[in-house]
Amino acid sequence: MPSTSQGREERSRLSREKVLDAAERLLRADPGGTFSMRDLAAEAGVSFATPFNQYGGKAAIARALSARRIAQMADRLDAARPAGDAVQRTLAAVRIAVDLLLQEPEVNRAMMGALGAWSGTPGAVGAQSRSLWSAALGGFDGIDPGLVAAARLRLPAQLALVFRGCLSFWVGGEIADQALGATAEGAASVALAGFVGPARRDSLLAGIDQPPP
Repeated sequence: MPSTSQGREERSRLSREKVLDAAERLLRADPGGTFSMRDLAAEAGVSFATPFNQYGGKAAIARALSARRIAQMADRLDAARPAGDAVQRTLAAVRIAVDLLLQEPEVNRAMMGALGAWSGTPGAVGAQSRSLWSAALGGFDGIDPGLVAAARLRLPAQLALVFRGCLSFWVGGEIADQALGATAEGAASVALAGFVGPARRDSLLAGIDQPPP
């Protein structure tokens, strides 16, 4: 039988999920994200204070929604189990992530746009993104053996940075929906090219590194 503290934790988790679900519904109705915290509480069916108590403000809610998206990307990557080595799995992870974002582009642009606002409180989105790319890289097979140590240290963070950079330009309208996949895959290929052998580097930079059939 769950303890009292476990019960409280579960109720708090469910309350947080209700608030995030409501925020997504409001973003679907108004991608500009102009809803108030009072609107959010009403949509979630919770007290006015609950979203503040759970998150503190809209910037933190945007971070939580982004964390939810990254978790969904990780789940899809795990379910897909793409074939190939670390390079090919990473490019597959890019495609999986982009496909998820483009299912609801207006909602996800609004969410990512809110993420760019300065809040004064560091979030954990960067760490979660690095974890996603680490999972894609796996055992770093396909990476130049002499560069595996450096890749373990630097490559997940570099991939997180280049993917977030692509999303920033997408949010700003400088990358069209139909170009996001190719742009993000190209950016990831350039990051990966620094950690593979010369022949593989050429194929990555030429955009012809393909997964196995």
